[in-house]
Amino acid sequence: MESNRETPGQQILFRAGELAGLIGGTCRGDLDAPICSVVADSRAAAQNSMFVALRGERTDGHRHIPEAVQNGARTILAEIAQKDAVLASIHDLDEARASCLIFVESPRDGLQQAAREYRKRNTLLKIGVTGSSGKTTTKECIATVLSACYPAGTVAMSPGNLNSDIGLALALFDIRPGHTIGIFEMGINRRGEMDELANMYEPDIAVVTNIGTAHIGIFGSREEIAKEKSKIFACFDGRQKALLWENDEYKTYLASKVRGSVEYFGLQSTEGLGQVENLGLKGWKVEWKNQRIDFALPGQHNLLNACAALSIANLLHLDPVCASRGLSSTRPLFGRSEIREGKITVLQDYYNANPDSMAAAIEFFAEIPSRHRKILVLGSMLELGKESARAHEKVGLMAGAVGSNAIFLFGDDMIAAETALKSSAFKGTLFWTSDMDELSDAILNFVQEGDLVLVKGSRGMALERLTRAFEEEKLIAPSVSKVGGPHAS
Repeated sequence: MESNRETPGQQILFRAGELAGLIGGTCRGDLDAPICSVVADSRAAAQNSMFVALRGERTDGHRHIPEAVQNGARTILAEIAQKDAVLASIHDLDEARASCLIFVESPRDGLQQAAREYRKRNTLLKIGVTGSSGKTTTKECIATVLSACYPAGTVAMSPGNLNSDIGLALALFDIRPGHTIGIFEMGINRRGEMDELANMYEPDIAVVTNIGTAHIGIFGSREEIAKEKSKIFACFDGRQKALLWENDEYKTYLASKVRGSVEYFGLQSTEGLGQVENLGLKGWKVEWKNQRIDFALPGQHNLLNACAALSIANLLHLDPVCASRGLSSTRPLFGRSEIREGKITVLQDYYNANPDSMAAAIEFFAEIPSRHRKILVLGSMLELGKESARAHEKVGLMAGAVGSNAIFLFGDDMIAAETALKSSAFKGTLFWTSDMDELSDAILNFVQEGDLVLVKGSRGMALERLTRAFEEEKLIAPSVSKVGGPHAS
């Protein structure tokens, strides 16, 4: 039988019995079991981790408790209603004899409570980022600035786009005693979720990138989105700061919800910002506080993300030399404004899409000077609800008006865009399908050397399959994309 030993070098976040007391759970097993990490995926369980058995749309974590235990989990957070089934599932496992089971009404709520309690034990300045679009890139820009200005090992950040109630909770357990500042992303796709995120994290500085139309199918209107996003300020008591986009339609409403000070970012509001030169696909050359920043992320929307990072540097009185060096090190994230070059040039921006980000991508694409053909590949925008048909129709009309030589549409929702284009003045090649193989074949047969291609769509459309096809045909070089800057692992 494997013993419940503590691995040298592991930090103990909680003892099982201690955590149960904090979150109101009942225990069975070794109350002294160390919790050194927290996971919600049984495959990620490791020595002395706690596995949280969550119910999802596709699976129930309780079914995977035996696997988690066999992989090293020594504490299980499970639903009290599943107690008998859980006990039966691990009854014959030798590894379970050294484990502790914590039973609660809701493992999801218990996870959030545990994350909040753990975060409160660590003293650090907390920056939170939310908004309809640009959250992850803005977080990465801020992180590169902070990592260049603070000592190594002192900046905590949420990895990738872990920004939901579960994602943020898991990310908070990565905070360590040496961290003095944190930058975490806070995203919502249901009502009430921001209340939970704010309660877990309690940001000292809250950045709202913009209020747009992402998830409008869930919230119903931009007004409701603004209302939900404003709850990031719910825990403000007068000492905190909000950072808002200077041109946001809802900035006055958002500012009215802030108990604390309000600052703005943007081309007019970011203090110290000088001349800005658009380098097209190569990004931007930015002058700030007598420093030159070579910012590699193209497009006006990414320039605003950089402005937010520089405004954070101003708020924290960071050294302009260090901050500029940090922002210059920012690199495109996978699937976000990523340039792929070879026989053709591909701008892949398919990690997410909503009407605002789609419009920004098409506008940027239209501004790129090119002697060769321009091709738009647009995938469906998801989670738009009753606004979907109208939003896709607008995208179609916009796409047809920017001088593209061809437009390839992918996904059922894009039928509305195809219909709009057929009745418009667009004279180029138009193709629609909901089948990826058909899309790949059509585009591969159409493209020729020198073409400039934009690939944009919601994450659920999995448009990376198309760029893999480009790689296989040696039309573009293999990806060497890194997430963020040198701070990222």
